[in-house]
Amino acid sequence: MKWSTIQLQKFRDKSIEIDENVDVTQDLKKLNSDIRDASPFHITGNGRVTSDKVTFQIHIDGNLVLPCSRTLVDVNYPIDIESTETFLLKPITYDGLEDEEVHRVDGEVIDLVPVIKELILLDIPIQVFSDEAKDDQLPHTENWQVITEDQYEQLEKSAEKAVDPRLSDLAKFFSQDSEK
Repeated sequence: MKWSTIQLQKFRDKSIEIDENVDVTQDLKKLNSDIRDASPFHITGNGRVTSDKVTFQIHIDGNLVLPCSRTLVDVNYPIDIESTETFLLKPITYDGLEDEEVHRVDGEVIDLVPVIKELILLDIPIQVFSDEAKDDQLPHTENWQVITEDQYEQLEKSAEKAVDPRLSDLAKFFSQDSEK
């Protein structure tokens, strides 16, 4: 998935078809310690070459194995990314490129693999949950438990209505004061 800029000029005003499998498992594991394993990623798409830029529209498909945020068991997380990446062959203004990721070409070679690794790493969520860690099986002990947002809202509503029995006489005092 490397092309020299001279090689790309042969495809000027034509489309470059991309259909490759890329194995970046070891690199991803080094970059993110949460990644336990990864499948080879299937990259499809095309590239369009003009005199001043190369634009790739790519689709990345594969799987990562990540730890569950609650139970630490392995979770198979599917990766399905669509992206448009533009490499500038000549220094130009960014007019009309607001929707695209723009890269400057260092040297004479365009390499898509670092971009693919970056896109995969950016797609990893903060938390991943396994099937065993569903809401009805939230962790708990005798002194604490994890609750859902709905349970929390219900607790807040019931706490507003409930009056501490030690303060019940004080509540009567304020009701008498408001009657005057």
